[in-house]
Amino acid sequence: MIHDLSRLTRSTKDLLDIVEQLKSKGVHLVSNKENIDTNTATGKLMLTMIGAIAEFERDNMLEIQREGIAIAKEKGMYKGRKAVDIDGFDKFYQRYMNREVSKVQLAKELGVSRPTLDKLIVEMGK
Repeated sequence: MIHDLSRLTRSTKDLLDIVEQLKSKGVHLVSNKENIDTNTATGKLMLTMIGAIAEFERDNMLEIQREGIAIAKEKGMYKGRKAVDIDGFDKFYQRYMNREVSKVQLAKELGVSRPTLDKLIVEMGK
C-alpha cells in the first residue's frame, strides 16, 4: 500500500517495472489517493494512465522551469548557487583526515550542510 503514486516513482517505465517486480513476488500494489489496485484489470489500466499523466506533468514543469531560468539568465537575474569558498579549508580537511573531528562536527564548525561538506572533501581529495 502506498499513499500516492507520485511518491513511488517519477516515470511510467519505472512505475511499471516496480509493479512487475512486485507481481513476480506475489504482491499487488494499492494506491490510496488514486484508489488503484493492481490486482484488477481496471486498476492496471488506471495505473498506466495516471503514471503517464504524472510523468507528463513533471516533464512539463521541468521544461517551464528551464525556460524561466534561461530568461532570468538573459536578464542577468539568475546567477545559480554561490560557490562555497572556505579560507584555509585544507587545515579543516587535515583535521578530518586525521580523525580529530567527525563530518558532523566539521560541518557545524564551517556552517555548511553535510552534503556541501562532502563535496568540499571530494574536491580537496582530487
